[in-house]
Amino acid sequence: MSEARCSFCGKPQASVRRLVSSPASDCFICDNCIEICRAVVEDNKKKAPLKFNLPTPTEIKEHLDEFIVGQENAKRAMAVAVYNHYKRLNYNASIREHSVELDKSNILLIGPTGVGKTLIAKTLAKMLRVPFVCADATGLTEAGYVGDDVESILAKLIIAADYDVRRAEMGIVYIDEVDKIAKKPDSRNFTRDVSGEGVQQALLKILEGSTVEVALEKRRLMHQETLTIDTSNILFICGGAFVRLNEIVENRSVRSTVGFNTSTKVDSSHEYKYIENVRPNDLISFGLIPEFVGRLPVVVGLEPLNKQAMLDILTVPKNNLIDQYRTILKIDGVELSFEPKALAAIADRGLELNMGARGLRTIMEEIMLDIMYMSPSEKGLVSVVVTADYIQKRARPKLKYKTSKRANIANSA
Repeated sequence: MSEARCSFCGKPQASVRRLVSSPASDCFICDNCIEICRAVVEDNKKKAPLKFNLPTPTEIKEHLDEFIVGQENAKRAMAVAVYNHYKRLNYNASIREHSVELDKSNILLIGPTGVGKTLIAKTLAKMLRVPFVCADATGLTEAGYVGDDVESILAKLIIAADYDVRRAEMGIVYIDEVDKIAKKPDSRNFTRDVSGEGVQQALLKILEGSTVEVALEKRRLMHQETLTIDTSNILFICGGAFVRLNEIVENRSVRSTVGFNTSTKVDSSHEYKYIENVRPNDLISFGLIPEFVGRLPVVVGLEPLNKQAMLDILTVPKNNLIDQYRTILKIDGVELSFEPKALAAIADRGLELNMGARGLRTIMEEIMLDIMYMSPSEKGLVSVVVTADYIQKRARPKLKYKTSKRANIANSA
């Protein structure tokens, strides 16, 4: 009887570790060929395009409403832009030859600090369950100079995707403070602008969509020096305050009123009401290079927060600040509540700081410091009521203990 051989590679049984026979025929396959077949199947899986079970723009907007206060126009615009982006991915994954291929549209968010630009991007990524990374443009420099280069953003995205490059290629990247990388207006400086125009030039490649070799400091597959990632399907959202952009829009509008070709002057009484009138040339005048502006076709504006918005941020969204601090004290068995006038006082102080929602966190930490310091060690403490006098005059908050006698002593102190 002849020695059994692998039907794929022809090696005899003595040359391999194991030979598996087919129950239906006299065919055999060795362990080496099994490994090769497994690798081929895995590779084909990786090449198969991902498809999303995509919610509608209305559903995306409703989800954003749970976490972001106000900004109705911005949430609607972002819902449509994100829906179209991932609908494009689903479509391009199923198109046949000679079909129309859809290009991606990256997004530019314009609005003051603390109004929810980063939160919107992060909430969308979490809803869609795609990898997300937030980068600060001010820390980026042109390749070869001190600082992070743009490839470091992609490295962080791969890490966020748990080193799954295919998932990373469907992720969302938010680049904040892009207005800080505008070209320097002083042309008399002959030094290279490596953190301004140089960064814009470096970002062009990944914004447009290209194949990039990314080196990771800590790799799971140590035999690989780099990982290759295609940025064609990554959604880039850039954000910035763009202070004084309204002046550029207004000056351009005033100039256009000269002669017969008149237009309505931009109302700059509300600094961020001009967004609907922003044109690509205005962004170029601000200091962004034309190629960079062309890769951010969707421009979305966010409005500053008023007092009512500040009040809503404190109490309405999921994971709002008041509920967070209530939970912190509840762990120690203490109930926390705020009088309406106290919340109004916090909102007023938030407006004075001019830091948006971020300022509310700073104020709450300051207000709650003494309460959080005292409550864990205060025996018999049941509840704390924060009053307007506590916010404005640093008076003692209303404390309630298990025994009414002690409560009277505390409140009269």
